[in-house]
Amino acid sequence: MARNTTHDDLQPLYARIASELIGALHDGTILPGERLPGERRLAARFGASRETVRQALDTLRRDGLVSTDRRGTHARLPGPPVGHLPSLGFPLGAHTARYCGADRATVTWETPPPEHAAELGLGPRRPTLVHRYESAASDGHGRRTAVTSFSAVAVSEVEELARYRDRADGTSSAQLRRAYDWMRSAGLTLHHRDSITGPGAAASVRVTRRVHDQYARPLEITDLVVDAEQDALVYEFTLPAVDEPVGP
Repeated sequence: MARNTTHDDLQPLYARIASELIGALHDGTILPGERLPGERRLAARFGASRETVRQALDTLRRDGLVSTDRRGTHARLPGPPVGHLPSLGFPLGAHTARYCGADRATVTWETPPPEHAAELGLGPRRPTLVHRYESAASDGHGRRTAVTSFSAVAVSEVEELARYRDRADGTSSAQLRRAYDWMRSAGLTLHHRDSITGPGAAASVRVTRRVHDQYARPLEITDLVVDAEQDALVYEFTLPAVDEPVGP
């Protein structure tokens, strides 16, 4: 009896593998930002050579569905091209329209606050890069202060942060406004989650920000205190990694 030939039978194997992976991306089996299985595992799963798997991944890469860096191949997040995403000022995140004044920021290499160490998975008395920031509007209002501790992952994988270790004396200015851009340039997808406390009867609001990458590894934790009358606070959001370094 003659065998019926289907459209799938006419497709080369790499195209069939690409189609199945695209289906997994679209139906959420592979989540945005998630790392795909390695070439060896995919080859075993589909009964194909690693070269065939590479061809399939190249198809997805050309369509902007996956990106590859030194840590592997990841599902791309939906939305506008990452090059068009606005930068977020560190440590405040979103900028406020009213703010106009001076700020001061320094870094130290020290043991972080105990609650930061616990969140970052740092051992007792293990030092890390700690950033301190304060600002106020020109009229003295709208005061904002922040203390940020970076994880070992952030310091080791973000070259620009690692450079501060040798000059983290607590006196030199350390304007890390582009820290989030640096992390994305290092191939890290940033998942921000802000927990907001207050204001109640207090004149300020406390925000605890936790930032993880696409592997759920902690990158930094920030305790931010802002004038409740001046700032509108938002948010939980995700910024995908970038394929090319962010320019100066």
